This record gives sequence, structure tokens and C-alpha cells, in this order.
Amino acid sequence: MRYKISMRVVDAQQAFFAARRPRKDSPHTVSAYRRDLAGITSLLAAETGHAVTKLLVADLTATALRNAFGAFADGHAKSSVLRAWSTWNQFLTFCVSDGLMAGNPMGAVARPKPPPLSPKPLRGEDTPERLLAAAKNTTAAGRDPWPERDLLVIALGLVAGLRSAEMRTLSVGSLVGRRGDMRLHVRGKGSRDRSVPVQPVMEKVIDDYLASCRRRFPHERVGRGAPLLRDRVGAPIGRGALEYLVKSCYRRAGLHDRVPVGANLHALRHTFATRLAEDGASASEIMALLGHASLASSQNYIEVTGRERRAAAASNRTYQALDSAAGASGG
Repeated sequence: MRYKISMRVVDAQQAFFAARRPRKDSPHTVSAYRRDLAGITSLLAAETGHAVTKLLVADLTATALRNAFGAFADGHAKSSVLRAWSTWNQFLTFCVSDGLMAGNPMGAVARPKPPPLSPKPLRGEDTPERLLAAAKNTTAAGRDPWPERDLLVIALGLVAGLRSAEMRTLSVGSLVGRRGDMRLHVRGKGSRDRSVPVQPVMEKVIDDYLASCRRRFPHERVGRGAPLLRDRVGAPIGRGALEYLVKSCYRRAGLHDRVPVGANLHALRHTFATRLAEDGASASEIMALLGHASLASSQNYIEVTGRERRAAAASNRTYQALDSAAGASGG
């Protein structure tokens, strides 16, 4: 078999993205892949002495890739290196399957050990309740309060476990089913659809929000396919605006010190999953509700919850007295 090793790397990368189009990757995912490919490609060009546009598939040797990833690792965090390794592994696997090269050289490139998954729920037993109360409180909001929207966003994280991207892809018609037995149809990560049951109180939260939209935008006709979450001028809410909304609710609730570093909106999802685990949900149930790709991700919430319960029990001061008593009786 003749391999097309003389193809330019930039052309092979374009073919890679064209082949992924049926997967319907999110714009965020595509941008991350492009950054990872471009970053290593520029280092490969420097390593081989070729211009980026002149770099050939034949230049993607194990030695060149090892050196490029070594240089990349010097200036990037472990998580970034791991993500770039995964992107290049997918790209070069495509190159093999498309007949561009004989084998994938990424097996010869070292990668960081993946860090253990560590859920980052909001800290404090009463934190979710305080956050919900702050979301609907207009007295602490800005000049144009929209409590119905704020409450819906916080609820979508805390009682439905939605990711930011999933919230932004919800439509007016995402709530389906009969009254009292409704569910949210969610387009999840990796284009995995799932159905999240919602209680009547959540139905009311959505109804109240839609009524507020009609008051705010009386001249706009909204169909079932229209985006559910909107900004203050009626446009679909953006990622940054959604993150800012959640941060504002934390600030109004006085919960800055209870939000794990780097979690923000995702802490709502982790809180949802953690409470499910604490209340006895199985890993398969958590997997179905959160849309995880593997059972291991869901099992992690149960294991972490179990460790935290054991640690809490061990901190009981009575154990110290028991230890003293056991030591005395053993003497």
C-alpha cells in the first residue's frame, strides 16, 4: 500500500476536521482541537527546520513529536499537555485510517498521568438553598433585575445538572411531556442526548421565566425552537454572560468562599451529582442523569462521598475518648 506521506500536514489537518463534521462537535471543542494542533505543529516546524505550510506527514516521526511535546510541556500545565496529546493521538489515528501513514507514532510520546477526578461541589450544607434564595431576591440585584431568569439558571445546574453549553443549547421546546410528568431534552457533550426528569416546581420556574420573557419582549413571537435562555436584549445568552450571571448570584448570596477555585457554574453540576450520591443514587443512575460517557466518571462521586463520610465520622471527638479508653483497658 502506498501511503500519502507527501501530503502537507496542514492539508491533513483540514481533512481531519472535515471527517469529524458528522460528529457535530461544539465550536468550543473545535477551537480547542485547532489550538492543540497549531501549537504542536509550530514546534514541529521549528524542530524540523521547515515552514509550517511546508511540513509534510512524513515529518511526523516519533523523534520529532517527542521533541515537540517536550518543548510544549516546558511552557504548559500538565492538563494542557494531556489534552494536546489526546488531540494529536486522534489526528494521527485518522491519518493512519485515511492511508496517510503506516502507523500512529504517538505511542512513543510520553504523556502525563491523568489526575484523579475530583468533584468540586459547592461547600456547605445549606449553600444550594442560600444560592436559590439569592437568585430570586431582587433587592440585592443590579439596576435591571431578572430574578426569573437567574433562578432558572441556578436551578438548571442544581436540580438538572446541566453544563454551561447544555444550558445554552436548550430551546423553548426542550421541556417535553405531560404536566406533572415532564422532562428536559438535553443535547449533551459529544452529541449524546439525554432526558432529565423535572418536578412540577421546576415546570413552574420555567413557566414563570417564559412569562417574564413575554413581558420583556412583548413584540417578539417565540416558537418552540427558539433558544430558551436570553440576555437582556433578547438575544441567546452567551457563555461569558452565563458565567457572569452565576458569579453575580454567588456574590449576592455571600458565598465567595464556598465556590471551589475554577469551578463557577460547573460547581452547580457537581453539587447536583454529589447530592445524588449522598442520597443513595447508583452510579448508573448518576451516569444517565449527567450524561457521562463512562460509568467511572459517575462512580467517582460515590467513592468521594464515601471517603468524605468516613473522614467526617473519624473526626468525631468521641473517637479520641474511645481511643484513650481502649488504651487504658489494654494496659
